[in-house]
Amino acid sequence: MAKSEIMIDNKKTRVTRWSFEPGEDTGEHIHEYDYVVVPMKDGKLKIVNHDGEVSISELIEGVSYFRSRGVNHNVINHNNFSFSFVEIEFK
Repeated sequence: MAKSEIMIDNKKTRVTRWSFEPGEDTGEHIHEYDYVVVPMKDGKLKIVNHDGEVSISELIEGVSYFRSRGVNHNVINHNNFSFSFVEIEFK
């Protein structure tokens, strides 16, 4: 299972660093807030949506992306090396 470290959690935001060994995953979850992901290195994540649809996301170190609340998925490290990203949620 991927490891999460909550770095900030206040009235407005929650910032979490997610760290994965190869093949580790977050477990299926639903995002209750809009969020931004900031990759800490280049790599690939395998995304499995709640309906079983699978996609591979290629991430670039420092290049962030935004998603709206309600996303329901499992995120899996699809690399043969450790991977991490920072997730910033807007409450």
